[in-house]
Formats: sequence, C-alpha cells, structure tokens
Amino acid sequence: MTSTATTTGERADLLESLAAHRHFLRFTVRGLTDEQARMRPTASELTLGGLLKHVAHQEANWVRFIVEGTQAMATPTDAAGFEKWAEEFRLLPDETLEGVLAEYEKIARRTDELVGTLPDLDVSHPLPAAPWFRPGAQRSARRVFLHIAAETAQHAGHADILRESLDGQKTMG
Repeated sequence: MTSTATTTGERADLLESLAAHRHFLRFTVRGLTDEQARMRPTASELTLGGLLKHVAHQEANWVRFIVEGTQAMATPTDAAGFEKWAEEFRLLPDETLEGVLAEYEKIARRTDELVGTLPDLDVSHPLPAAPWFRPGAQRSARRVFLHIAAETAQHAGHADILRESLDGQKTMG
C-alpha cells in the first residue's frame, strides 16, 4: 500500500478516503463465521459475505478499467453473464469470509499502488454501453477512484444494517 506519509495532496486524500471506507466495511464483518456471512437477515438478497465480495470485485473491475480501458468492463448480456454477476453477491459454499477478506486486501493494495503511481489522474476512457451509464460518457482515473470510495461507503452502510439485523452488532455506536 502506498503510504500517505510519502503521498501528498489529492492522492493522499484519495488514499485516506479509500482506507476509511474499507475499514468500516471490514469492521462490519469482524468476528463472523462463514455461515453468518452467508445469512440473509433482511428481506434483501444481500449477505455480508456477498456484499464484501461484490465490493472487492467491483474495485478490481474499475482498476482494470483505468489500466486497460473500456474493454475491461464487460457488461453481462446473457443468462450466463448475469448468473456470474449474481454470484458476485453470494459467498459460495467453497468460499470463506477469510478468503474474501484476503482477496480484498490484495485488490486494495493494487488500487492504492495505482493511486500513488499513475502518472496522470486525468487519463480517461469511454464507459461501456450499459443502461446505467449515459451514452458516450467517459470516466477519468480520478473519477473512478472517487467512485470506488463512494461505492465502498454505500455498501459499508448496507453492511452495517445487515450486521445489526444479524446479531445487533453496530459498526459505529
């Protein structure tokens, strides 16, 4: 991970924001068993393990977008693609919470390294055609890093609700 002690300005702010939101998400799943991480404590399909897995996968996808461009952001277009995407939200029987956390740590280190070393935060690529993107829109690396932080924060809030519903544990308070 790039140290905020040697990284300054905008990049240090990005790293601090990413670290803070990741901390809250990780904190929410502390002490859970794999079985608990697979439970659906609300009417939602979301589980804590699946939510963590989704955030990690999306962060990795966005980093690939920065490095490789539009083609790195595959949008599911068929039943198999949608099923694979749906599995991103589930902790599968052969997966463990510990394994997902370890993978997330590797992904976070890669992202942080890129924040610190990317020559130009203004480098941008067109977003792929998808109903959730404005046609013809582009996204800069800076905007992608901000998006990763925002998505992590949003899902950390979801995770907090799931954890409190599961066993009363609260991330904050």
